[in-house]
Amino acid sequence: MQYADIAIAVLGAFALAWLADLVTGRRGLFATSLVSGVAAVVGWFLAIRVFAIGTMDEWGWVVWALTASALALGGFFLFRSKR
Repeated sequence: MQYADIAIAVLGAFALAWLADLVTGRRGLFATSLVSGVAAVVGWFLAIRVFAIGTMDEWGWVVWALTASALALGGFFLFRSKR
């Protein structure tokens, strides 16, 4: 499959968002999906364009994307309003 790494990154980011939403009490899958998706794109951008540690033909950027997604979700739940 030519685009398997992209599919894995998208599904992984959504799975992280779903898991974070499930663990924190179902407060909104759209918000966690948005945070996770944007952070995954940022992780890709850092790995490919900024630090140039890999190319789109390798799997290293997927790890960066999912790590950025997990960190952003952690920050999202740490700093969001608790009214």
